[in-house]
Amino acid sequence: MARKASLSGFPELLPEERLVEQHVLDTLRRTFELHGFGSIETRAVETVGHLLRKGEIDKEVYGLSRLQDDDGNTATAAKSDPNALALHFDLTVPFARYVVENAGHLSFPFRRYQIQKVWRGERPQDGRYREFTQADIDVVADGVLPFRYDVELALVIAEALSALPIPAFKLRINNRKLAEGFYRGIGLTDTAGVLRSIDKLEKIGAGKVAELLKTELGATEEQAAKALALASIRTEDTSFVAAVRALGVSDELMEEGLNELEQVIAAAVKSAPGSVVADLSIARGLDYYTGTVYETVLVGHEALGSICSGGRYDALASKGNRKFPGVGLSIGVTRLVARILSQEFAKASRSVPTAVLVTLTDEDSWSGAQDVATALRARGISTEVAAKADKFGKQIKYADNRGIPYVWFTDETGAHQVKDIRSGDQLAADPAAWLPPSVDLSPQIVKA
Repeated sequence: MARKASLSGFPELLPEERLVEQHVLDTLRRTFELHGFGSIETRAVETVGHLLRKGEIDKEVYGLSRLQDDDGNTATAAKSDPNALALHFDLTVPFARYVVENAGHLSFPFRRYQIQKVWRGERPQDGRYREFTQADIDVVADGVLPFRYDVELALVIAEALSALPIPAFKLRINNRKLAEGFYRGIGLTDTAGVLRSIDKLEKIGAGKVAELLKTELGATEEQAAKALALASIRTEDTSFVAAVRALGVSDELMEEGLNELEQVIAAAVKSAPGSVVADLSIARGLDYYTGTVYETVLVGHEALGSICSGGRYDALASKGNRKFPGVGLSIGVTRLVARILSQEFAKASRSVPTAVLVTLTDEDSWSGAQDVATALRARGISTEVAAKADKFGKQIKYADNRGIPYVWFTDETGAHQVKDIRSGDQLAADPAAWLPPSVDLSPQIVKA
């Protein structure tokens, strides 16, 4: 993925790189299922009207159309047509539609994970692609979603990330009720606008954020200073509660958020000590988040941006009078895999799944070689049969070039031997009983 792609922003992997990606996907899938999340897949396209209903993000959306319409004229996808089709840019908006359309068939609270490609029209750069894979988990309720799920999601993500071949991470957690109540308590009524400004803190710095608060939202010098003081609080325990109260602001919504965040941090720190931090600068720019918000960065690789983010949303999906509140997180799989590969945090022990190459003594031995391969495959041993009866040295070289560790020989008498071409050891073997060491059955992901 560090190579220059022929089409920028649309990464392609070599086989050994793909093995690392599959390891990441399998680890996430296994962790999610251990926690009772079921898999779904939604369609790749949504209507433009549905994708844009949560805000003007049309620059990021890839429209979808046939090259010609039914009359043979050049067709274009029009932003002005809400029924035009476009590729989904995340998995949350399609999931909201999925819940509404299938509410009569789902058991609530509905626990789902979803691993799919998404497409986003932005300038390609390190960690940002136009086509990439996301892995999402959400819990959605019909009516009321207990707050305890906010705590559980933090624990699941901490466990999933801890199982991956990545450096230390920080799961940064905040609560928008806390922030909004605090802003309201200091007299800033456009709380959504303040959150959007605070969300730019790491990109533009405290000085410029203070100017935005004063010039765009009418904040006084004191109000801007208070908002920035709140955003500066970071603790790896629940001591942030005292730090917030020391700022001398009183508000009922703030107290509710403070209590919720205290519960999440207390449980998460116990489960993943050193990896969780209460970070009151985390705002999440999307307006649909209503409570807990999460962002995750790799320690020493903060410039990469968040590798996992999400939060609580109480009004993302609805059907008539029915509300479907939820809480979810999304892992940027492609961003994570790109960094694993470029920094060599892990690599595959070999580039192919094949463990054994069955050689040919002569062209007439191909059928017998297939019988050997069938016997080996029946016990889960990935096996190839040579295509031609070249000299054994050439067949061994083929295996070596492919990264196949074992070569199988059958002589004219029907006796079998297998050679480990890494060590040179060659031993008698029975196709019905021989097994390689478990580490050689399939490629292993070796951590740096």
